[in-house]
Amino acid sequence: MARMHSRKRGKSSSTHPLRTSAPQWEDYSTEEIENLIVDYAKKGYTPSMIGTVLRDQHGIADVSLTTGKKMQAILRDHDLAPDVPEDLRNLITKAVLLRKHLTDHPKDKHSMRGLKLTESKIRRLGKYYKRNGILEPKWIYDPEKARLLVR
Repeated sequence: MARMHSRKRGKSSSTHPLRTSAPQWEDYSTEEIENLIVDYAKKGYTPSMIGTVLRDQHGIADVSLTTGKKMQAILRDHDLAPDVPEDLRNLITKAVLLRKHLTDHPKDKHSMRGLKLTESKIRRLGKYYKRNGILEPKWIYDPEKARLLVR
């Protein structure tokens, strides 16, 4: 598959091994894993950080195989899911930082192009999340509101 904003081909990536059940070495039950996820979310960890900690420190290979639910569903059940998905928030943070850079360096054309590409990704991802009901239908990307969201 080709890259989004270039004419190059993408890198080949690794895939998860095909599994239908949890690995045998996992010593945690479903309730223990859910409690770990909830505890880390209450400490302020993002979902990707929680997954990394569970993998590296607790030896939990895949949350959904053991619990039968994805991490976002567990966070939603406990009302701990973030209001804006993490990938969208990261793109918005990048756009805010690019805008700040462009106020100091207005002739930086490469950063201007990067900002346009990043904002188009934000709008595209926002459309996807609105279509799937993750964001509210009235959600619109606004650079001024984005600065407040990042703080």
